[in-house]
Amino acid sequence: MKGRSLITWMARVLPLAALAVLIPLAFAAAQQPAAPAGAPAAAAAAPAAAEPAPPACDAKTLEKCTPNSGDTAWMLTSMALVLMMTIPGLGLFYGGMVRKKNVGDTVMTSFAITCLVTVLWAILNYSTAFRAGSWFIGGLDRAFLQGMLSDISKGIGNPNALAPTIPETVYMCFQMTFAIITPALIAGAFAERMKFSAMLWFIGLWATLVYAPIAHWVWGPDGFLNSANDAAWVKVLDFAGGTVVHINAGVAGLVCALMLGKRKDSGPAHNVVLTFIGASLLWVGWFGFNAGSAVSAGMQAGMAMTVTQIATAVAGLTWMFVEWAHRGKPTVVGICSGAVAGLVAITPASGFVGPIGSMVIGVAAGVVCYLGAVWLKSLFGYDDALDCFGVHAIGGMAGAVLTGVFAISEYGGTPGLIEGNAGQVLNQIIGIVIVIAYDVVVSAIILKVVDAVIGLRVDVEVERDGLDLALHGETVQ
Repeated sequence: MKGRSLITWMARVLPLAALAVLIPLAFAAAQQPAAPAGAPAAAAAAPAAAEPAPPACDAKTLEKCTPNSGDTAWMLTSMALVLMMTIPGLGLFYGGMVRKKNVGDTVMTSFAITCLVTVLWAILNYSTAFRAGSWFIGGLDRAFLQGMLSDISKGIGNPNALAPTIPETVYMCFQMTFAIITPALIAGAFAERMKFSAMLWFIGLWATLVYAPIAHWVWGPDGFLNSANDAAWVKVLDFAGGTVVHINAGVAGLVCALMLGKRKDSGPAHNVVLTFIGASLLWVGWFGFNAGSAVSAGMQAGMAMTVTQIATAVAGLTWMFVEWAHRGKPTVVGICSGAVAGLVAITPASGFVGPIGSMVIGVAAGVVCYLGAVWLKSLFGYDDALDCFGVHAIGGMAGAVLTGVFAISEYGGTPGLIEGNAGQVLNQIIGIVIVIAYDVVVSAIILKVVDAVIGLRVDVEVERDGLDLALHGETVQ
């Protein structure tokens, strides 16, 4: 009886349940518009049209657009290459040239600067260097990296107008690596005698008060030296940092060397193999530095890479032969320094000159940087420990001037002296003078303040025994 009751109950309930489901479905179907006469039955059931794909990012489309994947991949690679230039490249290059008792402090300096400048760049300096503001300094709309659209789910972003085809995060990181290596270069001038604490204060203030403004002048959207800014007062050509990076760092290095005074004693490079490895990493990384400054994977990047390789090789050979003739022997440190000099000199020109111009720039760099590192330093008696001024400032100035001579309009859009535009050489010289004047004054003020508060130089005993053990409690075996 119980089984029959259950069957009876199911027979009554299931039809009611089926009606409860089917009636709403039938009502919903009745509300759909009828398919046009003659249309296939499947058309009536077709899904709603998908949203249109976001536009590609370019110079005219800078909001909610899709970055170019090829350009983005190249710039991610370039960012990594340039970071490699500081750690480990510059650390090993400088570390091999100091005495053994100061190697740890030297490599620690490069690493600590990388960390410090990264934080300052994210908090403030990216915004003041590469966002619109005034002719002197950028705005604060990217302080703490606020406002960077990166909607990963939709594949869209709002790129910086200075690099319209890549995500702004990638451009920010790429320029961060430039901001890192520039103050790290200065350490070559004050090696083996500055307090580590004083170094941190000086570098932090210098990166904020000197590097960021000068980067804005030359590369910022409304910088008064930016050749791409129609309202610029003076149009300076600096493709990848001859003025912003090398003259800037080299001049600050000279100011440090003069204010700190000479080392109590010095010696030859303790490990030329480390210097060789460091120079090799710098050479490879520099392709990201120069070719990456095209901010796209195109023809200009290809030419920048070509002239970088040529100028570096020519400069390395030139320095080697000059040193061979002058001192009777070619050295590892010499040819490595010559190659770095060539990299420095071709940097401002790499997006504007061709192969022939790069060869001339390489010869010039090998000669003038050798004279700067050997003859000029001896003539004036300053202790530029690792030739920061002799290589970077002298090489940067030579490269900047020769950019105005050998610039070819079909490569970079601006003719130089050899194409009849003598005024570009004058523009380059004016830019050099302005950067040097500002750099000298502000660097000297920062050093004076730091010296008054905590002191710049280590004690005589610390310098004698070595900075590694006294400042870091470590020694290199």
